[in-house]
Amino acid sequence: MKNIGFLSFGHWTPSPHSQTRSAGDALLQSIDLAVAAEELGADGAYFRVHHFARQLAAPFPLLAAVGARTSRIEIGTGVIDMRYENPLYMAEDAGAADLISGRRLQLGISRGSPEQVIDGFRYFGHEPVDGDHAAMAREHTARFLEVIEGEGFAEPNPRPMFPNPPGLLPVEPQSPGLRDRIWWGAGSRATAEWTAQQGMNLMSSTLLTEDTGVPFHELQAEQIQMFRDAWVAAGHEREPRVSVSRSIFPLVSDLDRQLFLRETASRDQVGHIDGGLARFGRSYAGEPDELVRALAEDSAVAAADTLLLTVPNQLGVDYNAHVIESVLTHVAPALGWR
Repeated sequence: MKNIGFLSFGHWTPSPHSQTRSAGDALLQSIDLAVAAEELGADGAYFRVHHFARQLAAPFPLLAAVGARTSRIEIGTGVIDMRYENPLYMAEDAGAADLISGRRLQLGISRGSPEQVIDGFRYFGHEPVDGDHAAMAREHTARFLEVIEGEGFAEPNPRPMFPNPPGLLPVEPQSPGLRDRIWWGAGSRATAEWTAQQGMNLMSSTLLTEDTGVPFHELQAEQIQMFRDAWVAAGHEREPRVSVSRSIFPLVSDLDRQLFLRETASRDQVGHIDGGLARFGRSYAGEPDELVRALAEDSAVAAADTLLLTVPNQLGVDYNAHVIESVLTHVAPALGWR
């Protein structure tokens, strides 16, 4: 069995060829797709976060709305760029969204990805020490993880407006158990080991910021194994979770073939990102039996407990629900995921 959810980037554009032409469309359609995915039997609704772009940017109102409209599926992010975040304000937002959803929040965070603007976090009021923005992201993360544990740290006013409990005060609301449902988006094997040491779950996408010459899925499977080995070495008591994302398109209709037949030739790609080599994973498109054979050889998908299907959200809710249903119906059972 495998948890299967979707991951949406929430793009919008005023183009007449897009079904998602405004920010309002992107947000409301995201909620509708989450509801449809739950009805289809999917396990999660996850959303990418990008600033200064025509994509989803402010996750917590959306997560709270999805949580209020659904009852079973996990809701999450993949990922929030911690360089932009006020850890205490984020802890309040995350606690509220988690409580609204009945503690179904699975929060993916990370250092972030290449940006639309230069050093966008500075516009949000965050100045990294010595220019080290990666270290700033980890500092924000450490503080966020600390405060969601619920330990009091703020000195209470001796003449408060409302009565206080005794002792130092934490941020509110607190949602017990949220700390175990934080994921780090790791782009390398070394970062995966660090993730395990911090006691966070591992989220790995279709991009790795390193390349050793082996196929993407093998490098990602190595990353996952190193994460699990580091988790054991760290002595954590609970079992960690691991997610990978994939673009998977079963060709079961004429429209599927019209849209994605070209993706049947997809292969891994190697390129440069942030000044270094990176390896990008392939997309999967084909007849269901072809997809079953190809995905059976994907060692990283096999190693993960959670699979996130990246969806082309601008094709609209109905079509993306169709893609999710096609994977759940025509692919997942043959691979033992259902």
